[in-house]
Amino acid sequence: MMPLLEVENLSIGFSHAQPVRSLSFTVEAGETVAIVGESGSGKSLTALALMRLLPRNAQPSGAMRFQGRELLQLPLSKMRAVRGRDIAMIFQEPMTSLNPVVSIGNQISEVLRIHQRLGSRAARARAIELLDLVRIPDPAKRIDNFPHQLSGGMRQRVMIAIAVACGPKLLIADEPTTALDVTIQAQILELLDRLRRDLDMALILITHDLGVVAQWADRVVVMYAGRKVEEALPGHLFEDPLHPYTRGLLAASPRLKADYHYRQGPLLEIPGSIVSAAGEPGCPFRPRCREARAICGQAEPTLHSTADGRLVACPITLAHLEHARGIAVGL
Repeated sequence: MMPLLEVENLSIGFSHAQPVRSLSFTVEAGETVAIVGESGSGKSLTALALMRLLPRNAQPSGAMRFQGRELLQLPLSKMRAVRGRDIAMIFQEPMTSLNPVVSIGNQISEVLRIHQRLGSRAARARAIELLDLVRIPDPAKRIDNFPHQLSGGMRQRVMIAIAVACGPKLLIADEPTTALDVTIQAQILELLDRLRRDLDMALILITHDLGVVAQWADRVVVMYAGRKVEEALPGHLFEDPLHPYTRGLLAASPRLKADYHYRQGPLLEIPGSIVSAAGEPGCPFRPRCREARAICGQAEPTLHSTADGRLVACPITLAHLEHARGIAVGL
């Protein structure tokens, strides 16, 4: 069966830099796929590419197929029809994403008038229903509020209402809980998951919070320096992370779910920061990796599938797996 979304060898270039390189992943209908990694790993840029909202000087290549349609080759006029109606996105900061001088009701109604050709009265009535759907209290009164009159959590709910207004098949949530307190974060994530189920849509959840991944994701893609370095089910990832970068992320994150016991003790930071590895041979994580060996500088590692269906790009890990398999076969 064809995936809802298929990204194949997506690369995004800017002059001499290429912050996303040969990225491939799929999203099935109704599935939640989490994309995780530090700031600068290419997560948000990938989301903008899926929406065809990259800066003008960006040079994307590869393939992005949504329900079999190639988005990169789609004329911009047709892509505008896809945005909001078929694929929608929640941006990181609702205060800068919402228009401060337009009421939230008019901002929701605009989407309905453009994509569903609703009249003003019908659009307003539907906007009130959507505010109720995302559990904003007293929506008939709140509809005339401006963004500055709402709390951060309520502004994020308005962003979600706009995103799901036309019943998209795919929702991209880019760090949807940034700058919200822990209680509100949980409410927003519960809301997104309920809408995913009720509206029968898939969700791409972009985050650096592994606690979020543990609770809400069906599958996890780990990105580093614009590349996919590991892909696995959450249980596999937390119990037995294969890539040193994934292990570093887990060691630097508090364990929020009792089901997973990968690490105990103090948090450990990953030394250094993401830097461009353009023109340098070998693994891009090598300068920060505590497990790096000479082989890591020879060539950029490619993704390999493991016996349990995971994907990992690390020559050291693969050598260990091959050694372990050889011992098992010998036994």
